[in-house]
Amino acid sequence: MTEVLLAVGTRKGLFIARRRGGGPWEFDASPYFNAQAVYSVAIDTRGTRPRLLAGGDSAHWGPSVFHSDDLGRTWTEPARPAVKFPKDTGASLERVWQLHPAAAEPDVVYAGTEPAALYRSEDRGESFELVRPLWEHPTRAQWVPGGGGEGLHTVLTDARDPRAVTVAVSTAGVFRTTDGGASWSPSNSGVSAVFLPDPNPEFGQCVHKIARDSADPDRLYLQNHWGVYRSDDAGAHWTDIGADLPTTFGFAVAAHPHRGDTAYLFPINADADRVPAEHRCRVFRTADAGRTWEPLSKGLPEGDHYGTVLRDALCTDDRDPAGVYFGNRNGELFASADDGDSWQQLAAHLPDVLCVRAAVVG
Repeated sequence: MTEVLLAVGTRKGLFIARRRGGGPWEFDASPYFNAQAVYSVAIDTRGTRPRLLAGGDSAHWGPSVFHSDDLGRTWTEPARPAVKFPKDTGASLERVWQLHPAAAEPDVVYAGTEPAALYRSEDRGESFELVRPLWEHPTRAQWVPGGGGEGLHTVLTDARDPRAVTVAVSTAGVFRTTDGGASWSPSNSGVSAVFLPDPNPEFGQCVHKIARDSADPDRLYLQNHWGVYRSDDAGAHWTDIGADLPTTFGFAVAAHPHRGDTAYLFPINADADRVPAEHRCRVFRTADAGRTWEPLSKGLPEGDHYGTVLRDALCTDDRDPAGVYFGNRNGELFASADDGDSWQQLAAHLPDVLCVRAAVVG
């Protein structure tokens, strides 16, 4: 019987739900990492036994990376900090924004942090090393923190080539390496920065999230601070695909796990009005690589709605039809089992939802 695991990181702990077959969702009795903000979660299904990773942030003890090999029932924290800035950098870890199991290397996990840095693990997330060429990039002195801080919040790896890695930084934009991290280049051609004197800089865009198409690995979808874009050449160039949306501001984007040209967004009114577009709770889906967008709202709240969805709080699972999930800052959690055509509410009154991840684990 298929088991889907859903991990929900919130401002006050990690909530885990499970669904077996077509049965009901069942939540674990209490949140893990009580009173810790959980900004990042990964469900690593590459090995014989799934591993969960969580980036917790204790107001007393500070940030850490935990792992679980029993689907979240028990957790281990390494004796030494898994992610730590070397002394010579003069920096200290604020939080772990992203945990990403590499697509082409079974034991490799990447972490994105604040201050904006990339870390690499070769032991499935138990210890990490700073990727220094990105940390020492010549443009770094000109990177400016976004409204939520200077965070490296997105990591994409390529199943065809372990040397190819794409990251996004708020507020520095997209950077790519094709030589395993030895060198990095800005990759923002076509992405605007409306808040800068030059709206088309080489770097400095406030990219909010990127997702990779399931059928064409060179096709990427990007949600910007104003603007929705697609790249057909692995991020070298970007094209605006937001004309059919009610607004092009937002944080989250996710791709369908099996269907090419299919992606999901949750548009927000504006940077100065961070609530759902037109005050309506709707996910938008494209099935033609962004040429058109369809609002999905069956089963979602009707009437005025004010729940903002953050950059990592929208995701899909591994099934086909796909499970699609999102949580918001109202503490509401929603799920679809049919590619987003219809929805059910799984939880309400949670703390602010910061990240959501789902995967088939059995």
